[in-house]
Amino acid sequence: MLLALTEEQQMIQETARQFAASELAPNAALLDEHGGQEILLANLKRLAELGFMGLNIESRYGGTEAGVIAFSAAMTELARGCASTTVTVSVTNMVAEVIQAVGSEEQRDTYLPRICSGEYSAAGFCLTEASAGSDPAAMRTRAVRDGDGWIINGSKIYITSAEYAGCFVVWAVTDPDAPKGKGISCFIVDNGLDGIEIGKAEDKMGQRGSATNTVTFTDCRIPASALMGKEGQGYKVAVGELAGGRIGIGSLALGVGLAALDYARDYLGEREQFGAKIGNFQGLQWMLADRYTDMEAARLLLMQAAWNKEQGLSFGTSASMAKLFASEKANEACYCALQMMGGAGYIREYPLERMARDVRITSIYEGTSEIQRVIIARDLLSGIL
Repeated sequence: MLLALTEEQQMIQETARQFAASELAPNAALLDEHGGQEILLANLKRLAELGFMGLNIESRYGGTEAGVIAFSAAMTELARGCASTTVTVSVTNMVAEVIQAVGSEEQRDTYLPRICSGEYSAAGFCLTEASAGSDPAAMRTRAVRDGDGWIINGSKIYITSAEYAGCFVVWAVTDPDAPKGKGISCFIVDNGLDGIEIGKAEDKMGQRGSATNTVTFTDCRIPASALMGKEGQGYKVAVGELAGGRIGIGSLALGVGLAALDYARDYLGEREQFGAKIGNFQGLQWMLADRYTDMEAARLLLMQAAWNKEQGLSFGTSASMAKLFASEKANEACYCALQMMGGAGYIREYPLERMARDVRITSIYEGTSEIQRVIIARDLLSGIL
């Protein structure tokens, strides 16, 4: 594995860094106050035009075809500016990859250009339910065959960007008599169809600029052609794509952690106590050194997982390791950065308290840290227990 980025990957990373600094960071506080949705949507459109909505999608469908390593690097840089915007980019890329992986040629031709071009502001990943979070195989949403189509009934919760998503990838039980996890199928569904209701945006602790909604399906009719992949094979698709999504969220966490540390580091060079810049105090120096070391280790774990996926190797465990470490250490980095700033870090005039709130969810969504440990341990003990 070559640890250095290629010229193309560096260009994508630098473009993301510049966009985050000039467009995302200046508006992050406004989005956090539930304002400026028009700015969010405009930035999502511009990110699509720059190629960030299909980073691992083939060019014939409008994608950038830059690969998983470039995707990870881009998510990290965008998250330095605004986690709320970046989570939409990450999830939309994940949905596009699902369509590319298991969709029919007609589905790819129909939906991928709309996602990659920004015609759709976002795309939604409809998996989680009230009774099926860490255990998605327990879902209750049903899709029943009816003539030349399917009828979907059920409700999905915590769906990122649902209110401005152009389409959803939806998982539903199609064979209730099959063993758990075996009778689930995957569908591509247009937003705005009769029978789809988008709930109000949740009032969240962090990443408040990103809409998170309930999506309810009530006798929602979709055509037979909406089925993606083989009937009854949807759970396997979900598990595989969640592993890839963990690279995106781990990279997002890394970006927030780095942004927090960078801000605190600058503060250490400005704040004076006891007649000296507080950056001269060894205790703060060691805190800074330890947290930056954590972030570099997280970056390397993410690069390894991204490289494994890009090379077509098994990457589920490495993605779980990377997501677990990056999200936990990014949380620690944000809290340490806030601590280094003292009372100033707790005041909303400074971005540290927002970053500490934004990073918290990264150890929960796309699989909690506890679930990542289960996945890792299961692999380590395979063939032993």
